[in-house]
Amino acid sequence: MSLNLTSSARRRLEQAARRAAGTAYAPYSRFRVGAAVLTGSGKIFAGCNVENASYGLCNCAERTALFTAVAAGERKIRAVAVYTPTPDPKMPCGACRQVIHEFGPKAVVISICKGGKRTELPLAQLLPAAFGPKDLK
Repeated sequence: MSLNLTSSARRRLEQAARRAAGTAYAPYSRFRVGAAVLTGSGKIFAGCNVENASYGLCNCAERTALFTAVAAGERKIRAVAVYTPTPDPKMPCGACRQVIHEFGPKAVVISICKGGKRTELPLAQLLPAAFGPKDLK
């Protein structure tokens, strides 16, 4: 499950994340982020960041994509792609890493950017010793 993505799946996932950035609602930061998740069933769900005048109510692109997948009945995440309009790739925030772990503890996180660079890491490297569902048993 981790880094074993086909080039086709990786390409579709990255394209979905780039497209999603175009729908971001970011009137305050002007930082338009797009994300896409590849589920265990092979479907891709995309999401963008949604800002709010009450900043604490904003939602990151990664969580928007994940929540959309979960709302569609998906429960396993294989990979997450994040696109940022930056020269270098940016990884998900801590809250997003935790939510990714809930549904994809072995997921790979792919970060791409306007500058053309990319980073691909297993979630376990981004969130070592994570707290998850198994800790509540």
